[in-house]
Amino acid sequence: MKCPGKSLEDALLCAQSDGRLTVGVYESAKIMTDDPDSVSFCVLAVDEQFECDIALQIHFTLIQSFCFDNDISIVRVGDAKRLLAIVGDDKAEQLEDAHCVLITNPAEGSWEDPALEKLHVFCEESRGLNDWLPEISLPGR
Repeated sequence: MKCPGKSLEDALLCAQSDGRLTVGVYESAKIMTDDPDSVSFCVLAVDEQFECDIALQIHFTLIQSFCFDNDISIVRVGDAKRLLAIVGDDKAEQLEDAHCVLITNPAEGSWEDPALEKLHVFCEESRGLNDWLPEISLPGR
């Protein structure tokens, strides 16, 4: 895939405009618990400031395991601030809230998002290369 970062940004913006975006570790965990079949894609954001946060790492491990067990495509980005700038969630006032972003499935009869489909293919190809949690660089502004 040539530009996975651009596809991720496009998928996030499309999901946001459709109201299919969940921002925050706890909010994401709630969606995964209540309706795991509704989750289509997961983005985990790690940056240097929070690399040593043991609680966050435990949450990430649990989220990753859940995604693997439920065939949910998952990627990692290295810039939580950039991810927050893209999703622009007013509720995520603190950077800590933007470490996990979920994209839920489109409503019945809706068009599939081509950028999201590209990301699913990217994740599938990465798993074929034993890269179970590929890292994507988001494009700068």
